Amino acid sequence: MNVQFELNGRLVQTEHEPGTTLMELLRSRELYSVKHGCDHGECGACTVLMDSKSVNACLILVHTVSGRKIETLESFSDHKTMHHIQDNFLHEGAAQCGYCTPGMILAVEALKREGGEIDEPGVRDALNGNLCRCTGYVKPVKAGLSTTKASRDKENAGGDS
Repeated sequence: MNVQFELNGRLVQTEHEPGTTLMELLRSRELYSVKHGCDHGECGACTVLMDSKSVNACLILVHTVSGRKIETLESFSDHKTMHHIQDNFLHEGAAQCGYCTPGMILAVEALKREGGEIDEPGVRDALNGNLCRCTGYVKPVKAGLSTTKASRDKENAGGDS
């Protein structure tokens, strides 16, 4: 099967076998922020953004992404500077083993893009689909709240000029 979609800002055309998941395709393209976890959409290790929404790539068949916009954590950095959400996770000590961290960062970004009021229950809800055995979620929630606060502060500063 042949599919064309946007991946991390670039148009991609790919040939794949029927039944191939988006996670399998992305891993074959060496996008290792997309982790192999449960294969059932329960752990969030394979989280990507599809049209700015947080989704589990293990549940998405490649043929369904035709014409869509897919983003992985690799699109967040130029390898010289960190994305502000990555920086907040680092500053808050929100990553321990790091396996779940890419999915959590993308979940926070999806929440930020949705707009609206961001509070602790909202961040906890956004992170709900990302299982973590190390952090206990306190620090990732703080990182999410810091991210949304920093984004609002930046937008307010830009709006005043």
